[in-house]
Formats: sequence, C-alpha cells, structure tokens
Amino acid sequence: MEYAFYLLIIGGLAALYFKKEAVTEGNSEEDKIRISELERNLASKETEVKQQQQNIDIANAKTTAFEQIKTENATLKEKLSNTEQERNGLKHENISLKKEEDNRNETLRKSVEATNTLQESLTKEKERLNDERVKETEVRLEKMKWTWGEHEKDVENHLQLICRNHVIKYISQEDFPHPRNKPDNSIEIMDQLIVFDAKSPANDDLSNFPKYIKLQTESLKKYAKHDDVKKDLFLVIPSNTLHVINQFTYNIGDYNVYIITKDALEPIILSLKKIEEYEFADKLSPEERDNVCRIIGKFAHTTKRRIQIDQFFAEEFLDTLNKAGTQLPREILESVIQFENAEKLNPPMEKRKKQILTKDLKAKSEEIKKEIELRNIPEITTQIEFKEDKNA
Repeated sequence: MEYAFYLLIIGGLAALYFKKEAVTEGNSEEDKIRISELERNLASKETEVKQQQQNIDIANAKTTAFEQIKTENATLKEKLSNTEQERNGLKHENISLKKEEDNRNETLRKSVEATNTLQESLTKEKERLNDERVKETEVRLEKMKWTWGEHEKDVENHLQLICRNHVIKYISQEDFPHPRNKPDNSIEIMDQLIVFDAKSPANDDLSNFPKYIKLQTESLKKYAKHDDVKKDLFLVIPSNTLHVINQFTYNIGDYNVYIITKDALEPIILSLKKIEEYEFADKLSPEERDNVCRIIGKFAHTTKRRIQIDQFFAEEFLDTLNKAGTQLPREILESVIQFENAEKLNPPMEKRKKQILTKDLKAKSEEIKKEIELRNIPEITTQIEFKEDKNA
C-alpha cells in the first residue's frame, strides 16, 4: 500500500512536469499563471510527499520498535513464567521447610518436657537423698551423743568387770579415801591407787576436745598430790574421738598422764598387776624394770595401734556403706537389704568368770592355719601403714 501511494504521487508529479513542459511551449500568459500554480501545487505535493515519507519512516520505526517490544514481551512472558515456576518451587520448598521446622519444634518441645520431667525427678531424688543423709547424720550424732553421755557409766562397768575377772580391788567414787578429790574410777594394786578418770566431749563439736583434754591433764594434780595415788594417771576417752587427739602422753613434772580408750583398760591393768609378782618393787633389777616397762609399753602401743586400725576400717566400711546406699540401683539395693536382713553374726559369747586363755587362742589360730593349708587357700597379705603419732 505504501509503495502504491509512492507510485501515485510520482506519477502525478511526472504528469505535472510533462504538462509544464507542454504549457511552456505555448507561451501564453494564462498558461504561465497556470504553470506557476501548478508549480506551487507541485512544491506543496513534494512537501506533502516528504512529510508522508517521514511519517512512513516513523511508522516503519514504530513497526520495528513494536516488533522489538513484541519480542521483548515474549521474552518477559517467558521470564515471568520461569519466575512463577521458581516461585512455586520456592513456595513448596518453604512449606516443606516449615513442616520440618514444626516437626523439629514439636520434637524439641517433647524433649524439653522430658528433660524437665527428668530434672524434676532428679531434683526430688537428690532432695530425698539429702534428707536421708541429714537424717542419717542426725541419727549418728544422736547415737554419738548418747554414747558419750553413757561413757562414764560404761567405763565404770567395764572396770568393775575387769577387776572381778582378775581379782583386783575396784575403788568407787564414794569409796575413794580422799573426800575432797574423788575421781570417777580407781583401782588398788600393791597399796597404790591408780586413777582412771572418764572424759567425753560436751557436744558434737570436737575441735575443742584436745584443748579440753590438755586442761584436764593439769587438773589431775589434785589426785597426784596424795602419796597413796600412783603418779601414772589415765584419762579414758571414747574411741570415736581418738582421731582428733594428737598427743597421748603428758609429762606434767610430778606425774604422768596417759590418754587411753576403754579397749585399752584391760591390757594396761594386767600390765600393772604384773608388778604384784614381785614382793618389793624397789628390789627389781634394772633389767626387770626394763622388762616391766617394755611390756607396759608394748601393751599400750599394741592397744592404740589396734584401735587406730579398727577406726580406719570402721571409716572405710562406713564410706562403703554410704556409697552402696547412694550409687547402687534401687532394685539391687533393695535385694541387698533383704540379704542383709537375712544374715546374722554369732561371735563367741563371753561368760562371767570364764577367762579367755592364751593357749586357747593359739590353738584356734593353729587350727585356722591348718585349714587354710588343707584347702590350699592362697595367702593374701595386706599391709596398711599409718603415720604414727610422734608422742605415741
């Protein structure tokens, strides 16, 4: 269509041109005017042609731009489609991640609840165990206080039993010959009064007990000043206070004080009674006196050593029992308690006026050794070393 329009305009221009040439040849005035008018029309048409040409160029440019826009629009549509697909994919992925997050949160919530429940259970169990420990400590302290409260009477009964078994004269507090100063207990050997004064802590705080014992050793001067009182005096303390005592002998000057426990009474009294075998103490030879002192020293050391070992094992056994009560599973612990309640120990019974003979103890020891050899039981030697007290 554009080309037909161009041809029409060009044809018109050519016709005008040829007409102009023909008119020019006539040389009439009217023709000249007509020619001028035609020239003006021709110029106008040429201008219009140029304008139309510009419009055609603009239209072609717009057409080209439209094609480019159309192409870009198709590209954009394709990109939009891809973007929508990507968005849908991301949307599905987001939904999946959100579900996973919800599942993790739910699992975490359940785990936190379980942890809180376990923590609460552990807290209650810890409180129960603490209550049990506090109760056990209170019971132990009450038992300890009761033992200390009965210590004086217990020492008195034990001394009386020893004196009956070995025919030794026991002097009660009321029968002590010096009315102003009366010890808890005393015995008489070779016309000498041997003082055994029972001492125990006032409360469960043992930090001041050593200082109290030291003061009591100085107060024994009221007994030692009498001529018929032996210058070796004894303070009898509970065995469960032995671990806080760091000095067991005191040389006061005019007399000596020994710190012992109830378990040491019998061997010490037997050692002192050994002196009765001699008619006069001043007739003892130096060797005999050394033997007497050696025996007494041996008894004292052996007694204290045995008490020390028994105390060590008592602490170990108590620690093991505490661990068993706290570390064993409850089912096993209940079974252990059942077996414990079913057990019973029957140590040899002690009878009044029946002496424990050394030969019987030796015979029993030999019998045990022979039984070990017959059964081919391997001997296990356990050596436990203790740090001896400097003054022991």
